[in-house]
Amino acid sequence: MTRAVITQVNAGVATITLSQPEIRNAFSDVVIAEITAAFAAVSQRDDVRAVVLAAEGKAFCAGGNLNWMREMADYTREENIADAGKLAAMLETIYRCPHPTIARIQGDVYAGGMGLVSACDMAVAVESAGFCLSEVKIGLIPATIAPYVLRAMGARAGHRYFLTGERFDAQEALRIGFIHQLVAADDLDAAVDGLLKNLLSAGPAAVRACKRLVQDVAEREMTAALTARTVESIADIRASAEGKEGVQSFLQKRKPNWLG
Repeated sequence: MTRAVITQVNAGVATITLSQPEIRNAFSDVVIAEITAAFAAVSQRDDVRAVVLAAEGKAFCAGGNLNWMREMADYTREENIADAGKLAAMLETIYRCPHPTIARIQGDVYAGGMGLVSACDMAVAVESAGFCLSEVKIGLIPATIAPYVLRAMGARAGHRYFLTGERFDAQEALRIGFIHQLVAADDLDAAVDGLLKNLLSAGPAAVRACKRLVQDVAEREMTAALTARTVESIADIRASAEGKEGVQSFLQKRKPNWLG
């Protein structure tokens, strides 16, 4: 049986690839389960420092598989809750992955695929990629992916693109902050490699701690508890072996031990 998702690990980088180009890498319950399992597995690996989410073919992810959507049309409310819960669990597994994650976008991203991209820490796309939150066009709403997509593009852009369901291009995705970098197709791998080079040259524990810091602090109200949390976070990393090594290597003008 052909797998919908392929995982490869090389030199500290796990690449998770959506491998059903013939159906534009669309979701089904099976695909959702495979993506969840892949991210859960790499999250537990000590030899992984970063994760790239990639796809084969002309589309990155076209949202829901038509056959899966036909099945959902006859679901009861309880069955729909269970089904949506699996999608939500997949997105949370990606978002909570302790390693930094990069979406390598080589083609169009529609509907649920927007959730995949926004659950990653970084996103790089080719100039020809198109984006769309198309749910309203078929009488639905992008509810399960909304927490992640709105963090990525902001509420103001969300008001437009959630409500209109219109397609927008990669330049607009860059303008609203949904993606971080826009490149020619031939430069996509070089752009991803550039991000990986920076990630792999930093302190492994510091990168993981920074990811948690952003998730903990972003868009939170400034309170005494939040301030205390940030104070504790910097104290913990300064007192750690990696933190001490990083400061000493800087003062001694040498490479830190994680660079060999």
